[in-house]
Amino acid sequence: MSVSDDSRGARTPRLLAPAASNASEQNNDNNTPPRRQVLKLGASLLTVGSSGALLAACGGGGSDGPALGPFPASTPAPAPAPAATPAPPAAAAKISSFSIAVMPDTQFYARYATAAESDQYNKRFGSAPFAAQTKWIADNAKGLNIPFTIHLGDVVDQVGKPDQWKVADAAMKILEDAKLPYSVLAGNHDVLRDVDYSVDSVGGTDKDRTPANEPYIQWFGTERAKKQATFGERDTSGFHEYHVFEAQGQKFMVLSLSWRISDAGIAWARQVIRKNPTLPVILVNHQLLNIAPDGTSPLETDYGKMLWEKLIRDNDQIFMTLNGHHHGAAHLTKINDFGRKVEEMVVDYQMAYQGGNGLMRLYEFDLTNKKIKVLSFSPWVPQKPAATLNSFDQAVLTTANEAFTIDMDFAQRFSGFNKSFGAGSATIEGSLVDKARAMILANYKEPATLVQRPATNSDDYPKVANTLAHWRFFGGTANQPVLPGTVIADVAGSNPLHRDALNQGGVVGATDGDIVWTDDRHYLSAAPGSVRFLNTNKNTPRLSYFLTDAAAPINAQTLENGYTIEAFIKIDKSWTIANNEWMNIMTRDGRSGDLPGYAGDGDAPPMLFAISNLREVQWEVVPSPAGPNAKTNWSGEVIADRWIHIAVVNDPASHDTTMYVEGAPVLRNVTAAKGLATLSATSQWVVGGGSWNLKRGDGFFGNIGEVRVVAAALTPAQWLTARKPA
Repeated sequence: MSVSDDSRGARTPRLLAPAASNASEQNNDNNTPPRRQVLKLGASLLTVGSSGALLAACGGGGSDGPALGPFPASTPAPAPAPAATPAPPAAAAKISSFSIAVMPDTQFYARYATAAESDQYNKRFGSAPFAAQTKWIADNAKGLNIPFTIHLGDVVDQVGKPDQWKVADAAMKILEDAKLPYSVLAGNHDVLRDVDYSVDSVGGTDKDRTPANEPYIQWFGTERAKKQATFGERDTSGFHEYHVFEAQGQKFMVLSLSWRISDAGIAWARQVIRKNPTLPVILVNHQLLNIAPDGTSPLETDYGKMLWEKLIRDNDQIFMTLNGHHHGAAHLTKINDFGRKVEEMVVDYQMAYQGGNGLMRLYEFDLTNKKIKVLSFSPWVPQKPAATLNSFDQAVLTTANEAFTIDMDFAQRFSGFNKSFGAGSATIEGSLVDKARAMILANYKEPATLVQRPATNSDDYPKVANTLAHWRFFGGTANQPVLPGTVIADVAGSNPLHRDALNQGGVVGATDGDIVWTDDRHYLSAAPGSVRFLNTNKNTPRLSYFLTDAAAPINAQTLENGYTIEAFIKIDKSWTIANNEWMNIMTRDGRSGDLPGYAGDGDAPPMLFAISNLREVQWEVVPSPAGPNAKTNWSGEVIADRWIHIAVVNDPASHDTTMYVEGAPVLRNVTAAKGLATLSATSQWVVGGGSWNLKRGDGFFGNIGEVRVVAAALTPAQWLTARKPA
């Protein structure tokens, strides 16, 4: 999946040609709770730990519960009969079954276990998720009958950083040392960016690369793959491979295709299938299936449709596809040219807490009961120190798109090409998925899951001391212009905003209708609407925005005693890199180069609350008093057409700054950044736009619902997503 390929502190990419992005376009429902959909953290909201708990929940038992027998209150119940000796549990029926381990995008695991990123995992948790996954597979391969592991690509986050490849190398070597075969493929983050890998591009295939220059080929090349007992072949580009593994007396092929396969690569894949005419094929690709706006349903991509037409639909042997790249999980059943089912599945947890929190999958192939069972779990979460756990730490996911069963009569499904396929020997006692789940949860108690409640009215949110400004963008008629000069009141009273006059400071082409009122909002915002910024184009430059008055008290604030900045935003679904990269949610006017002692990019304003070329949230500030460089927090890629809540909290003691997206702390945070430098008491705050070298630019494209600036570090219970105390 896609997140920044450059190591950045200041906003240096602006000085280059427009950077290519590998962002996946995923539109999600605006009103679905984000913990379930943006972060994809499935969780059981009701866990019955014992029969006693269930009885209590039903009102039975205990001194205050109803009587359990048909006896009048005045009639004593008979003495209970002696308890019978419990019978030993019946042995589970033996079945023919095996499982496959699946590792979705590991890019952040590789990146944030490096010294360059302060080895954040080991530093905080004493272990790292990438190695935890492969070690768990190695430790349990025999007990769970795992003959093969599949990696879905995006092995690393930054292709040009050798230390990230070293982390990946060491993690995958755990499988190699255990003699456990696996397939791997190059995702978009694993190939050099010499071609356009933008959101909507289908171009840039393996034929456009020079294999000898590619780090993926150097670290996970053909010679390394050949050492595995299951290895079949790689194509001439060195990017695509197939393996054949055996389980329960049957052979299966795993055909792994790296990012953006060429027609020649597809011809190779078809040839491989023809050369193995009796093998059922699991097709693995980094991108194929996406997730629909409801956050759970499948959404076909143009690239996936191309693979369907050119490779899948007329190859009956392909019965299942797996891919990562798109954040979340979904499952689609399609019918091929032979009238038989093809099960397509996408899974990628990188935007979950801690870059995925070690989440992976186990697919059990129960040949006896004719089912494929899916378990989504983290072997890393139960290893974490108890003091570090929070409500985002779910060891086993239980939502319908994370834990499910696919009915599959294997012999019937494969009858068109392998009439001898059978269930094999029944040697496995009980379900492997059930066994794995029990193992994961055996010594782990999941923290309580926070269920957040929508507001009951527009006033249902915590009011907090030290609020400098709270702007709530609602009040006009839906879809009508927010006219220039319109005032957005400050709930705190002293710092209203107003829409600036059109075409100021070098802006060209702005009209009244470029900002409109809407009823759209984040489901946890108490404000009953938002404003939508339309027709923004950084190349025109065309934008409209709001700003404080020149004499507003907030203009002089440096917030040196800590702060919290909150915003509800939604990036427009038509966002593109070319027109909208580095767009601003909020800035402060001025040139950083005019600050004493500052040595960074002098044209940048002293504060940038923006969306990068890769749809990351950027919080970049020059501290106060000004140091030589700006300090920057980065989120991972955020999803377009989906409301998110952002909180940036600066600790008053350490001045460490932590960004939270939908309540989850991001990985790339800042230490020792005190306050926000300002040029003068008249340096205005700007919402929906900004400046560069004192010229207006980088207008926001999408919706903004609320923005709040507080001169204190707030806890989540005080954020706008919380509810007003009783």
